[in-house]
Amino acid sequence: MLHRYAFSNFQSFKDRTEVSLLLDARVPPAVWSQNTPTGERVSSVMAVIGPNASGKTGLLKPVAFIHWFIHNSFLLDPSAELPFQPHPSARGEPTEFEMEGDFDGQHWRYTLRATPQRVLHEALYVKRQRMGYVFIRDWNEKSQRYDIKQQDFGFTQSEALKVRPNASLIATAAQYGAALAKRIVQGSLWTNIHQFGRFTTDSSHWLSAASYFAVNEEHKRAMVRLLSRWDLGLHDVQIREVETTLQDNTQKKLWLPYGIHQMQSGGRFELGFAQESSGTQGAFVLLSRLLPALSAGGLALIDEFENDLHPHMLGPILDLFADPVTNPHNAQLLFTCHAMEVLNILHKSQVTLVEKNELNESHSWRLDSVEGIRHDDNFYAKYMAGTYGAIPQL
Repeated sequence: MLHRYAFSNFQSFKDRTEVSLLLDARVPPAVWSQNTPTGERVSSVMAVIGPNASGKTGLLKPVAFIHWFIHNSFLLDPSAELPFQPHPSARGEPTEFEMEGDFDGQHWRYTLRATPQRVLHEALYVKRQRMGYVFIRDWNEKSQRYDIKQQDFGFTQSEALKVRPNASLIATAAQYGAALAKRIVQGSLWTNIHQFGRFTTDSSHWLSAASYFAVNEEHKRAMVRLLSRWDLGLHDVQIREVETTLQDNTQKKLWLPYGIHQMQSGGRFELGFAQESSGTQGAFVLLSRLLPALSAGGLALIDEFENDLHPHMLGPILDLFADPVTNPHNAQLLFTCHAMEVLNILHKSQVTLVEKNELNESHSWRLDSVEGIRHDDNFYAKYMAGTYGAIPQL
């Protein structure tokens, strides 16, 4: 489970920025949260709100980048740059990342300092009696190679010293069969963002969602049950394999979804998903990302969570992460949205605000850090009135 993460000099965020899902004793027990194996209490959900172009997506991207870097950077072309951008005013300075969470019943911390050209520092720590390093990797400018220290990481030192400047030591160790690294890279993240922004909900994404549901029958049943309950006019969703001809005249099999609709007269009709509403398509794709997280545990990282959905659907979807029946493995959801109705659903500790100043620098803060805020405030009304900041200046 994710406890917190921090970063600096990343996209529109120049200064150190921290996003914390940790909750203290002042937060009521009724708030959607989980107790970790190491004794911390963390939120199940966190909403990120603010004006357009304020940096909301940028606030999520460090999580997606670190997940990619730890899992897949070994596959990057050796000459390629790392896929992140420092702040425009600090392009020559390194970017820093830090992440803490629970894994294997222990408290871990991961740190990274890098430029797009190379890793300057990478380290992994675990808390036993106290926090101690598992490995520390530092670039030695004089020798033009990495100095690497290890404790119980299980990676042969001679191979570790061959790590590429644009690859994680964890990703590299996993390729060489190091047991701890292989367990770490099995961690799960479901997201709709990449280094360039948010994936659009076009036909390729509901086709991918259809392919997922076609081979995951239990999740398909849950998807149909939820879409029907949310009153989208659907009685069922059928997914059929069809053969289609591509532009180069080759044949390819695709899984296509069809919405089955019930008429008051008792009859039924079906629509291909290309004819369904954008709300139906959006909910279908969203569930293909949320249901795996809820089933297996891990983190769902969703940009513009309510895109094409009615605001009244926010509560039922968030409830999936609050209910231990639908969230048996303590999955978490971190998301951005423009539907301010979320302020009527979540606790003040579960909302992060983002805004950008005239220097093109983004800043964020958790709502419960605002001075003078009360638990019984009307957060929606006060936010709309500009009390908390992070609103468009029109």
